[in-house]
Amino acid sequence: MKTIYFVRHGESEANATGLAAGKELNSPLTAGGREQAKQAGHDLKNKNVELIVSSSLIRAHETAKIIAQIVGYDLSEIVIRDDFIERAYGIHSNKSNDEYLEAARANTLHKSAETAESMYDRTVKGLDWLKKRPETKIVLVSHGGISRVLRVMHQNLPLNHMYILDRMSNATVYEFEL
Repeated sequence: MKTIYFVRHGESEANATGLAAGKELNSPLTAGGREQAKQAGHDLKNKNVELIVSSSLIRAHETAKIIAQIVGYDLSEIVIRDDFIERAYGIHSNKSNDEYLEAARANTLHKSAETAESMYDRTVKGLDWLKKRPETKIVLVSHGGISRVLRVMHQNLPLNHMYILDRMSNATVYEFEL
């Protein structure tokens, strides 16, 4: 059994301005987002972290590096896995987040956006990769879309319920067993 500490990245510039930041928008952390990441690191400090995995987007990777420094994890050992990158929002990226969420909830996203099923499938692929790893205490730094997929999985909800769930706050830790 593995313990996964899922962390949604700290507040990004896009979050602060209310923009939808899919994988197309590589938005860095704000000063507040860096502080949130530090708090997440302190929350994880005594968890005996053996592996840190991050999406390649700067907001997740920067969060992972801040956490790594606090928990004493070698920055060069952070593993980048794009199975856990944010959903492609297509033409909805860099527009109002409220607009994006409304379209996602109504299942009316433009065809340029990644499907929920595709995001689910690559999340499963990433989790299968984690299952094969020898480490048992793993920090996974990713995005809001992936947090929704993980939560519907662990609550045994249909995938179309992912946008009914509350958005996970930036830099909060969601612990689950794998």
